[in-house]
Amino acid sequence: MTLVLSVVLVALIFEYINGFHDTANSIATVVSTKVLTPRMAIALAALTNLVGALFGTAVAKTISSGLVDSAYVTAQTIICALVGGIIWNLITWWFGLPSSSSHALVGGLAGATLATASGNWSVLIWSKAPEAGKHWYDGSGILYKVVVPMVSSPLAGLVLGFLIMSFLYLLISTLNHFFGWLKPRMVGAWFGKLQIVSAAGMGFSHGMNDAQKTMGIIALALVAGTKAGDLANIPDWLGFLRIDSLGAKSDQIPVWIKVTCALVMAAGTAAGGWRIIKTLGHKLVKLQPVHGFAAETTAATVLLAAAHYGMPVSTTHAITTSIMGVGAAKRLNAIKWGVVTRIIWAWVLTIPVTALLGYLLFKMFGTPVA
Repeated sequence: MTLVLSVVLVALIFEYINGFHDTANSIATVVSTKVLTPRMAIALAALTNLVGALFGTAVAKTISSGLVDSAYVTAQTIICALVGGIIWNLITWWFGLPSSSSHALVGGLAGATLATASGNWSVLIWSKAPEAGKHWYDGSGILYKVVVPMVSSPLAGLVLGFLIMSFLYLLISTLNHFFGWLKPRMVGAWFGKLQIVSAAGMGFSHGMNDAQKTMGIIALALVAGTKAGDLANIPDWLGFLRIDSLGAKSDQIPVWIKVTCALVMAAGTAAGGWRIIKTLGHKLVKLQPVHGFAAETTAATVLLAAAHYGMPVSTTHAITTSIMGVGAAKRLNAIKWGVVTRIIWAWVLTIPVTALLGYLLFKMFGTPVA
């Protein structure tokens, strides 16, 4: 029982770090455009993260039952996966790199599970093709839920950000041509108000996607603990910790898990993440309220679509490529490509490094499953 509860504690620590590590994703643009003060932006992000985390469970179910064989997932496996993700998150946070907490968790889980199974690669669910007549995103496994979205969501953010910003430029130019009274200060004031709405949408979608990862991990740990009998002798008042399974229909992520993860992420968000805010909001491209509105609207759209289909995509990738797309619509040299290169390297390394960390941590401290 102690080990299972330790998993829950470490998972909540990961969620807290995820909150302040990814704070920049939802507030960097609204801070850099000076529409909101940092304190106001963090309060908005914490509130919208909290609300978003309470909606939907598709991502949580993917993490808890769609990526690895749960028969080889023990409490030790999950702790090693989480610690691997925490180490990588703290390293990238220290250097101000907006890496993906989603992919850090997926990589850690894959590596730790592989070590638990003594190197048996079949424990990783690579892909389960969708049923006949279904779209590709109805498939499951690492290919459909992680790899494909890992490529498609940044591309979607880049292209959609470019298109939305180009449309706004055209709209503003057309209005100014016919009416002649649309001054830069007026445009900034209008989009400053709209950006508060888009920032709220970004925070909501971030909570809906990112908080659910930890929900899935906690649910997976409690299912494993229940099946192993670790929770058989707990007092009746702790009976809510027992979860027999997470079926596709009737069994949902328990409400107490959703609320707890939502509150912890909101607390982490309130702690802030200024190193990453500086990278996204100031170093990547110079932003005005109209650019911030376009980037946040783009990223929120990508994240909400991904959460709906249970894809644990990177909030970081979505907002960063959205900002890049918006900057490219302005002009290509508006983007600081040296910063982009550093960010891309962090993206490429996240899953391999966290998988290796999860694997090595389990090899050092865990007991393999026969």
